[in-house]
Amino acid sequence: MLESSVIPRILEACSLRLRPICMTTLSTILGMLPVALGLGAGAELRQSMGVVLIGGLTTSTLLTLVVVPLIYLLTERHTKRNLSDESTNPQTQNG
Repeated sequence: MLESSVIPRILEACSLRLRPICMTTLSTILGMLPVALGLGAGAELRQSMGVVLIGGLTTSTLLTLVVVPLIYLLTERHTKRNLSDESTNPQTQNG
């Protein structure tokens, strides 16, 4: 039952957000490309910053598109399992 309700919602949310996330990331990466390539006067000082920014944007995009939905799915499974365990095995409290 969990898979039938959560997975389609995750897929729908991912498909809705994929294009805006990719467009924003790609435009920023392409804007930082001249800095990362070290073009222009004094670019040696800024080149490392461009490389780090491009790597960070790539990493954060992967985290946004892959890891966050996966953590949401695992959290939902864990919550559903705990709720079903509590309803089938109620514990009596002493006191």
